[in-house]
Amino acid sequence: MRTPVVMTLGMVLAPCGLLLTLTSTLTPGWRLVKGFLDQPVDVVLYQGLWDMCREQSSRERQCGQPDDLGYFTAEPVRVARGLMITSLAITAVGLLLATLGVRCWQDEPHFALAGLSGVLLFAAGFLSLIPVSWYNHFLADRAVLPVQASPVTVQVGYSLVLGYLGSCLLLLGGFSLALSFAPWCAECCHSCRKETPDNLRRSSISTVYVDWPEPALTPAIKYYSDGQHRPRPAQIGASSQRKVGFPMPRPPPKAYTNPVDVLDGEKAPDSHHGGSSLSTRPCGSALPCDSDL
Repeated sequence: MRTPVVMTLGMVLAPCGLLLTLTSTLTPGWRLVKGFLDQPVDVVLYQGLWDMCREQSSRERQCGQPDDLGYFTAEPVRVARGLMITSLAITAVGLLLATLGVRCWQDEPHFALAGLSGVLLFAAGFLSLIPVSWYNHFLADRAVLPVQASPVTVQVGYSLVLGYLGSCLLLLGGFSLALSFAPWCAECCHSCRKETPDNLRRSSISTVYVDWPEPALTPAIKYYSDGQHRPRPAQIGASSQRKVGFPMPRPPPKAYTNPVDVLDGEKAPDSHHGGSSLSTRPCGSALPCDSDL
């Protein structure tokens, strides 16, 4: 996999911070003193943590100048020596761990080791920022950092500026590498959730599978196959099933029979004259005649 951006950024900023901090610690440029009464106007004295150099006209530079006022015994200078060396040592250890954790000659980086290196680099930047800030705070205080009386003036040296820059780069690089803890913590939390039985039981209860029936297709949907209209699958299945058996004979319909003779009374009594047997009904008959119906 590709190296994460936070690791790449930390591996770029941390060595730059180490180089600047190392330069600030070794070079004699924490404070610039000039304006001596008994010296030429262009004489400048550079004071550092370990040495003092005298420079004239930017051409001649003589280091190893004697400390007549007790500059090296001042508390900010002694504390800065110890803290700067400690910061450099921690930075070296942090970069070693970062080298092993970021790549470690494997396909995936070691996130926990890279995060630990970020914490060490952040601490190293903080340790180097403390003496730089403290020294800058007492830069012009002649009681704390001894220097000749006025009109001698003091200014910030380039080593102090490099110390500020190196400390800030170490802080940024360490913080960036410390963000490597995020994937490692997420992986640990994910594995812990998998191993917790309560979580498994809770997940099984909350997961409900519902087998909903498929909705019936509307009659408006037409089925096409090979560019031709086909009947619905239900119709195909119904037509493919053949009926088995033989037809049962239906019973004949029942004829209606009236037990009352409706023609009774329509027949005239037999006459001896030989007339027709049917005639109009007598007036006294109560049954209806076909002609009346």
